[in-house]
Amino acid sequence: MKFDIPLIEGKLVRRYKRFLADVVLADGSKTTVHCPNTGSMLGCQVPGSTVWLLPSNNPARKYSMGWELVEVRESVLVGINTGRSNALVAEALEHGLIPEFKDYDQIRREVKLEGTRSRLDFLLSGSPSEPDCYLEVKNVTAAVDDGCGFFPDAVSTRATRHVEELSRQVEKGLRGALCFCVQRADVESVRPADEIDPAYGLALRCAVEAGVEVYALGASVKVQGVSLERKLLVDLSPHD
Repeated sequence: MKFDIPLIEGKLVRRYKRFLADVVLADGSKTTVHCPNTGSMLGCQVPGSTVWLLPSNNPARKYSMGWELVEVRESVLVGINTGRSNALVAEALEHGLIPEFKDYDQIRREVKLEGTRSRLDFLLSGSPSEPDCYLEVKNVTAAVDDGCGFFPDAVSTRATRHVEELSRQVEKGLRGALCFCVQRADVESVRPADEIDPAYGLALRCAVEAGVEVYALGASVKVQGVSLERKLLVDLSPHD
């Protein structure tokens, strides 16, 4: 996924009210930008960090730029826009990065589950040999120094509900799968963040025991664009 417009560099002053951030641009001017990430952004919102912003051509937008990338340490960029994760995974599916899904020739997005208030990100169908597969995507931006990313970075009852919904699809005879979209290149494995949301870690492990598949894809993150390029290890061992 390439950015259509060159990104603008700045320095983060603060992120606040979940959707807003103040940034100082290269010319010294200060501006408020949209923050397309509703999570805690643990480790990705340190004041003084170098950030990159995407200008918008939409005159109706209140804020003319959106925050896309942050440098968490030297030469390590993180894509913080959670709205990109589904498009990145869709690209990865098209390029065969998850070979377990190669036989599906139809992809539907944002599929509502009948009788629930939930939507799952993808429904894969059209395989001559496999049942339809519901696929949910979760964006990963948080990581520790040993190259391990983790999810979630704050308590998420919504994420827990999604893995429980995937389990129910498996019980019905369908496939259910979760894909962690890791928008940073310094991560080699992904685990549930038991120390932050133990209920999610428990639900995920129960879902895997029920037959839900879990994958993780790692990205190359550059100021020109973001692309998922490799499969990562998923570590489901308990972490305190």
